Amino acid sequence: MNSPHPALRATFSPPGGEKANTGGWLRGALLLGLLAFACHRSDNVATFKVEPSAFVRRVTADGNLKAKDSTLITPPPEATGPLKIAWIAVDGSLVKKDDVIVRFDPTDFETLLVGGKEAETSAGNKMRKSVVDADMTRDNLQKDAGQATDELQSARRFRFDDADVFSRFQRIESQVDESLALAKREHATSVLGVRVSLSKADRDLIDIEKKKADLKIRNAELGLHALEVRAPHEGILVLQRDWRGDVPRVGATIWNGSQVAEIPDMREMKAEVFVLEADAAGIAVGQKAAVTIDSQPGARYSGKVTQIDKLARPRVRGVPVQYFGVTVALDKCDPKVMKPGARVKATIEVENRANAFTIPRQALFEKEGRRIVYRRVNGKFVSSVVTIATSSAGRVVVTKGIMSGDELALTDPTAKREEKRS
Repeated sequence: MNSPHPALRATFSPPGGEKANTGGWLRGALLLGLLAFACHRSDNVATFKVEPSAFVRRVTADGNLKAKDSTLITPPPEATGPLKIAWIAVDGSLVKKDDVIVRFDPTDFETLLVGGKEAETSAGNKMRKSVVDADMTRDNLQKDAGQATDELQSARRFRFDDADVFSRFQRIESQVDESLALAKREHATSVLGVRVSLSKADRDLIDIEKKKADLKIRNAELGLHALEVRAPHEGILVLQRDWRGDVPRVGATIWNGSQVAEIPDMREMKAEVFVLEADAAGIAVGQKAAVTIDSQPGARYSGKVTQIDKLARPRVRGVPVQYFGVTVALDKCDPKVMKPGARVKATIEVENRANAFTIPRQALFEKEGRRIVYRRVNGKFVSSVVTIATSSAGRVVVTKGIMSGDELALTDPTAKREEKRS
């Protein structure tokens, strides 16, 4: 057996001696520990021993509860155009079947009805005037055509074409009268056809104005008969929020087809949560999740991921941080605790490996485009190319390149040698 180091032997006093050297004993123990540590780390490089262990990666997110199925409340389809809210029920109130949820202001529809009736009256007056004018013009042109026909017949009956009886001037004048009467008849006939076509076009235009007026009246009457929205069934009323989180208020204008509120089905709930873009890698449909409600922090509800947004988007306007929306369907629902809109926190289990080789991130290096580790072999560190599968904030899962029991360097052992060479 080797004798202790002289320096260490000098610091110890035999037990039961005349006077125990307590300070020397402590210094000796410290030197002994340092000597053993130096023997274990002769190259002064911290190491990590590889052992198979469980690797679980979880992602946390927050959001709100929402019913899986809801009855949407929208303005009546009969009411076209914008609608101004005159009264609306309180958000979160309990409504019964046929209770009034929203009542709209009738002023715009009343104004539209008055304008439509005025336009209808004006179109009727224009139509009557057009008919009277067309009849008068037709009668006048028909009279002109009849008079021209009589003149033509008279000119042909009393034609001066005998050169022995009538002078040359009389014969020419007779021909001119006949030609003039014929031209007057043709002109009156052609103008009559044009006037009939113009009169028909005028009546068609007036008929279009009348149809537009009728449409205004119809829309106004439909709107006046659709000024109230009633609850289709009993439930809790949840008003629709805009991108700022505001609910519809009195005086707000909404359009037909837009959602005003919803009455959720409380029997099935889901959690709509938001995951940071940097943490969303690996999240997939079907993964397990645990959800807690802020108002009931002691209770945990299990569920599964059912939907993931295709694109990341900001949650707050003007803040560039982006999130992926994730929907978690809950396995069971407690209507007494779960309310739509309640804030929740979800923990999504992205990955769970039973026997995986996980190493600290400090043990992984990248050189020349390859990921390597330094394994201790016969007292020296040897580089080994590895293949990684996944990682968390501080751990990396390695699938190839290391074995159980390997001792890996946590710092680059070649760094000092390279410094000395340089």
